[in-house]
Amino acid sequence: MLQDVGGPVPPNTDHAVSVSLPTWEANVAYEEGAEWLAKKMQCGYPRFFVHPIIQGLAREVMRRQGDPETESATLFPSPKTANVCHSFVLSRIPPEEYSRVRIVNFVPCTRTDAESPAVTSLLSCVIYPKEYASIAKQVWQHTGNGVSSRRGEFCLKALEDNFLVEESRSAMADAAAQRPCKGPRRYQGKGSVSGLSRGTGTTPSASPAVDGAQDGREYSQFIEERFGRNLNTSLADQAKLAVRRRIAGVMTADVELSEALEKASDEGRVAGLTEDDVYLFPSGMGSIFNAHQIALAARGPMKSICFGFPYIDTLKVLEKWGPGCLFYGHGSSGDLDDLESRLVNGERFLALFTEVPGNPLLKTPDLRRIRSLADKYEFLVVVDETVGNFLNINVLPYADIVVSSLTKIFSGDSNVMGGSAVINPHGRFYQDLKNAFNKEYEDDYWAEDAVFLERNSRDFVPRIEKINKTSEDITAMLKESPLVKEIYYPKYGPSKPFYDNVRNPNGGYGGLFSVTFHTTPEATAFFDNLEVMKGPSLGTNFTLSCPYTLIAHYNELEWASSFGIDFDLVRVSVGLEDIPDIRSRFQQALDAVASVKKS
Repeated sequence: MLQDVGGPVPPNTDHAVSVSLPTWEANVAYEEGAEWLAKKMQCGYPRFFVHPIIQGLAREVMRRQGDPETESATLFPSPKTANVCHSFVLSRIPPEEYSRVRIVNFVPCTRTDAESPAVTSLLSCVIYPKEYASIAKQVWQHTGNGVSSRRGEFCLKALEDNFLVEESRSAMADAAAQRPCKGPRRYQGKGSVSGLSRGTGTTPSASPAVDGAQDGREYSQFIEERFGRNLNTSLADQAKLAVRRRIAGVMTADVELSEALEKASDEGRVAGLTEDDVYLFPSGMGSIFNAHQIALAARGPMKSICFGFPYIDTLKVLEKWGPGCLFYGHGSSGDLDDLESRLVNGERFLALFTEVPGNPLLKTPDLRRIRSLADKYEFLVVVDETVGNFLNINVLPYADIVVSSLTKIFSGDSNVMGGSAVINPHGRFYQDLKNAFNKEYEDDYWAEDAVFLERNSRDFVPRIEKINKTSEDITAMLKESPLVKEIYYPKYGPSKPFYDNVRNPNGGYGGLFSVTFHTTPEATAFFDNLEVMKGPSLGTNFTLSCPYTLIAHYNELEWASSFGIDFDLVRVSVGLEDIPDIRSRFQQALDAVASVKKS
């Protein structure tokens, strides 16, 4: 079952969100940038590895608007998201270099926006000297605001067919012609872009590039040819609405789903919550980043709190954007004591960000006490419930904002990214947050991605129920084995009462767990001999495993260890395989551990 290293996970999937790293050695090679591994990488988790389609689009942008020898481009879905990157890069380079960083916006060559409302805001590109690529990469990774591979695929074709042009020239063409732009008309490849003079001359583009359609085609025809056989873009808004209603637990056209939702969480939903309080984002990290930014807009510049050991990018967002962050990596009662002492002494905070349960130790914080402190000392509570998922747990009564990565179990198919933020309608700061969301939020979720997410999520209720049951079986099996050093799962450990406090009446303990062994060779043997998909991500319909600490914290292992995260921890996300099948695979891996112990 071992999949080729570097291939998409799942296999034969153009827009896969995971990549095969099937051995311990392959994961180490990935982290160390080994050439043999880099050559095999066909894809990767989208915020860490730029999809080949997006790489191709960036090259085409550079060919037309930059210097491919000395410059690079990072691509975003809107001017607003591009400005985040632009500002971040400028904040980290000398002032004399500012003019070398610029934004180029691309829009459809036509102004018949009413014909295709789902595809009018298309592409914004931050162009910068190559030596600053590592700075721009931080924005791509941490904010989750980058273009999706499906958007990139569309934009690349539109750019090649000359239906996508630099914004200022599109406006000039409209003013001159007052009609959808047609006919060949060359433009300058290295001129003024987005109001910033490059100062490098106006050399014409090396290949034909026109402001309008080829062979007399119009933009609306291009849209039909691009989408018509597979997806109707007019369904995008309906798909987004269906997803938002699904998340809110509101009755949908899918009767079976609605009945299952009511059965699974009839006591867990918050009265008065509607789809109007649910906001969609292109990724889970996008929902966290934007929730933080919108909270700052609503309440002003204050430090935040990161409570419990978080998924790495959450902490980076709080540290790098805004006034800073107070980090409590253990998420213990002692940490809450320290926080309360600070609050009593007059310190004030914007928001506390936490996960239920945490990743990778699956610990649950004391949300009741956190909520009590938040009410008394007036700070927001933002809960990431991705790992628990909103059918198993109900954290909204304790939170002002609940964020989630819809890329995970909500989708399950590992072929589309997505995120959501839900505002608690009964929260103390609800109206402030609602006003800020209404002012600051922009819908950057790509039409095709929305349709795929909606389709994938129609059966998420029965999928979660099966995964819950299988996970409890497998974790019990591992917990009984003397070969296992520790099993981390919400059902076990001292934080179980905190999880049970937010668990829905029919909810389970989720599909994610971590396991450690007594030596690194034993952990390696377990991982290498576990015949499941291997790669980053979680919440997939198939069982997926990775050496989590190694790939998430390779350059900060000592720091992670200080919070109880073992270097050789193996994380497993359980899928839809039948229990006898998956048990036999885990037994085979345990047998390999036993063989190492004997040698």
